[in-house]
Amino acid sequence: MVKIGATSSAPSVSIVIPCYNQGHYLRQAIDSVLSQDYPCIELIVLDDGSTDGTRAVLANYSGRFHFESHANMGQAGTLNKGWRMSKGEILSYLSADDFLLPGAVGRSVETLIATPGVVLTYCDFNRVDEESRVLWLVRAPDFSYRDLAVEIVCQPGPGVFFRRDAFERAGFWNERLRQNPDYEYWLRLGLEGEFVRIPEVLAAYRMHGESQSLATTDPSRSEELVNVISAHFRNHRMPPEISQGRAEAMSNAHMIAARQHLRSGRLLAALEHMRQAFGFHPRSYLRLRNWRMIAKGLVNRIGYKILKWLKRR
Repeated sequence: MVKIGATSSAPSVSIVIPCYNQGHYLRQAIDSVLSQDYPCIELIVLDDGSTDGTRAVLANYSGRFHFESHANMGQAGTLNKGWRMSKGEILSYLSADDFLLPGAVGRSVETLIATPGVVLTYCDFNRVDEESRVLWLVRAPDFSYRDLAVEIVCQPGPGVFFRRDAFERAGFWNERLRQNPDYEYWLRLGLEGEFVRIPEVLAAYRMHGESQSLATTDPSRSEELVNVISAHFRNHRMPPEISQGRAEAMSNAHMIAARQHLRSGRLLAALEHMRQAFGFHPRSYLRLRNWRMIAKGLVNRIGYKILKWLKRR
């Protein structure tokens, strides 16, 4: 880790935590930032119209960092508000139900300093349950923009850090999106420079009944990714070698939409998106990854409950 003293020119880091009805996890997220050994951290916590105990949790931290509440505006709008308020040269965000591990900020800043062409770092992370017990370790894939855009492999997870100047070039998050605002943003930010994986476990992603990876979604949210991919491949800045993969990307987006519909119990909608996926890219029939995705859509909530029970045993 970079040994940056309090009097050195350490780049300032701003971390925004948006919170909507996650008050029972929020304290751990906040404490994981406050306990970092990096000297220049600005923490901003924004309560996005919560109706649980979020405000009471925040009241315990009066004077330690900036926090405020506002009417519900969604994750993307809340993060955009936080980043407009922030002053850091390096930006990050942390979901209120996730947390950082010790040294995460310093290690990420070290990597950004050492690699000027890199605009974002991401790390390996633990998946944990409601009680913060480790379920399994996730080794994130190394970065490839083609994999991000065509294969729809979202390499960044919890514990991302990115340069403000690249953020300002790419623009703010799309506040119309509800299911995939982070992924859509990485598509745009990836056109500004390279992402790099730090092969260390520096964060934790919490699995629980309301987490996005397990939650059911309405039809429009289930199909949001199809619209994201369709719009992104009209971007004139897309490298030609990536643009050639549009049909495959659309096929993969439709397969993910099919999984979302299956997860939410809409079999006919899932079958229609599978039909469209195979229409865009007939070889999708032969991809084991796609059939695993469909199977995961059917059983992942049940599988998580079984895994949690086994961990308790």
